[in-house]
Amino acid sequence: MARAFRRRGARMVARLDRNEREVIASLMVQTRSLLAPDVASTGDAFADLMASLESGATAPEGLPRGTDPGDRDPALARLLPDAHRGDPAVAAEFRRLTEQDLRRRKSDALTASIDALRAEADRDRLSLEPATAQSFLIALTDTRLLMGERLGLRTEEDVDAWEARVEADPDDPLAYAAALYDFLTWLQDGLVGALMGRRAFPDA
Repeated sequence: MARAFRRRGARMVARLDRNEREVIASLMVQTRSLLAPDVASTGDAFADLMASLESGATAPEGLPRGTDPGDRDPALARLLPDAHRGDPAVAAEFRRLTEQDLRRRKSDALTASIDALRAEADRDRLSLEPATAQSFLIALTDTRLLMGERLGLRTEEDVDAWEARVEADPDDPLAYAAALYDFLTWLQDGLVGALMGRRAFPDA
């Protein structure tokens, strides 16, 4: 049985078996593939910035490439929301200047989390140092957002309708996805509680 994150000194510790860890890691790999920056990091901040700006070369109608809302994956829009929804031109320019760096940071958090999940895979204990715990929380949040968007869960009403559907028919193909989504939610809430020093969540 999985056990929620608990604080152990400076570390955040959870119990997850090999299968649970691999399922989470696989979901994070899918999220990372969507978020991966168009331009790989060179290790030189200035060179990375220039490459990011170059990759944002303007598309028709003056919008940076990839910023046209009609061409954007809705899931990606959830993970990388517009900074200025009232002015598409301002939002597009801000995205051109910042999106590659944001993608890179999110991808790095996912990579650190995947590595942590797959390290010492024969152990059921997942122990995260503070920096990795923060990365893990970011990765969990993004993975859950992506899964929620793919399942059409945008409002509380969507979640209620979805849960009612699964309860009415446990053999519904969505039942497994429902269990995964709930598990990610439980794990995320537990990690937030542990980081904030709150009482541990019940075990799964």
